[in-house]
Amino acid sequence: MRSPGWRGCETMNWTLALPETVLSVAGLGLLLAGVIPKRDTTFPITMGTLGALLVAAVLVLGAPDGQAFHGQFISDAFARFAKILILLGAATGLLLALDWNEKQGIARFEFPILVLFSTVGMMAMVSASDLITLYMGLELLSLSLYVIAAFDRDNARSAEAGLKYFVLGALASGLYLYGASLTYGFAGTTNFSAIATAVSGEGGVSLGVLVGMTFVVAALAFKISAVPFHMWTPDVYEGAPTPVTAFFASAPKVAAVALLVRVLADPFADLAEQWQGVIWLASLGSMLLGSLAAIRQSNIKRLMAYSSIGHVGYALMGLAVATDVGLRGVMLYMAIYIIMNAGVFAVLVAMRRQGRSLERIEDLAGLGRTDPAMALAMAIFMFSMAGIPPLAGFFSKLYVFLAAVQEGYWVLATVGVLTSVVGAYYYLRIIKIMYFDTAEAALDRRSSAVSFVLAGAGLFNVLFFLFPAPLVAAAAAAVAALAG
Repeated sequence: MRSPGWRGCETMNWTLALPETVLSVAGLGLLLAGVIPKRDTTFPITMGTLGALLVAAVLVLGAPDGQAFHGQFISDAFARFAKILILLGAATGLLLALDWNEKQGIARFEFPILVLFSTVGMMAMVSASDLITLYMGLELLSLSLYVIAAFDRDNARSAEAGLKYFVLGALASGLYLYGASLTYGFAGTTNFSAIATAVSGEGGVSLGVLVGMTFVVAALAFKISAVPFHMWTPDVYEGAPTPVTAFFASAPKVAAVALLVRVLADPFADLAEQWQGVIWLASLGSMLLGSLAAIRQSNIKRLMAYSSIGHVGYALMGLAVATDVGLRGVMLYMAIYIIMNAGVFAVLVAMRRQGRSLERIEDLAGLGRTDPAMALAMAIFMFSMAGIPPLAGFFSKLYVFLAAVQEGYWVLATVGVLTSVVGAYYYLRIIKIMYFDTAEAALDRRSSAVSFVLAGAGLFNVLFFLFPAPLVAAAAAAVAALAG
């Protein structure tokens, strides 16, 4: 599953990291622009950040294949695919935060800059070809997320969310460093290509490398909220400001899943028999816990937290299969999930009544009569997350289920179908509340940015079945870059 081609070539071709460089320089410039003036610069800095993300996306699409910084940084189709999703998730989070932060009284210029630097960290993560580079990107992401989780500093729940995420995130970082040090100690290198050569040698793989790989996988499983490293997710999702939760559930999750795929499919590809069982258990546990724990939730942000755990389980099904078809299913799943998730959180951001933010499922009662357009959009997202054809969510599950069935992973496929049925209960319950329960007072007028995200995500979910080829081809090209 790894490409031996140009990985041995050492180069200082820094232009391959031009998108990350542009974002970093833009972040420093915007930080100065926010600190120096005395007037409020939050809106122009947010617009500047969105512009920087757009420029970075153009540079990513035009980036060639190759290695940089003596084999520590990779530019390939896989990295480009993941980076576009990351940039999309970051831009969506900023759009949703524009009006919400203002109304909550937390509109400060540091927010878009923290999102920008976390994006740089995520992009470095998915292009990492060395355990040290990976850690640098991971920590840049984590440090930014710790702050924005507690960004509503006068809110006790937000402060608690930031503290919980910091403590457990520090534990995950420790696990990663311990695993990386073991891998270095027994393989003699931190470079992905050299590790792959070391573990595929005639002498076989040492126990130390296996233990190191286990700790590295555990740390990355924490970042994607996979069972049994999911414990932080519901509390952080509920306590963090809603746009921050939307960001947590999209870009960082895509980056961590892509990173997990690269790590397992490249340096540890020859150890597939050892890690497939671990991923199999994580997938099974995530699907079961995510679907069952969400049933009793009354807070919609906690429901989405457990839902995200379940969706990670479906995505890991493709990774457990460890074939090109399975990995393509993983990347397609994350691409579709990030857009479904953006639409749902656009509705949550718009849930305000008389200036007060709402989070309970019952607060959606009668939305079909008071705001038919938003109710229709939410119904589309709920049907899509439940996997109802012909919406995009159906195809995301179809690709990973087919990969599992083709390789004989009948238990995972069966549990996946059954948990999808269970998940349909709480998704359809939301639709029932919107259209059949007694109407509450109308929600406040939503911003144009939220309406834009709602419309874009809704159209994608409805029309995907007509034009699936571009996304499928892009995901296949991404996996081909790993498979060589």
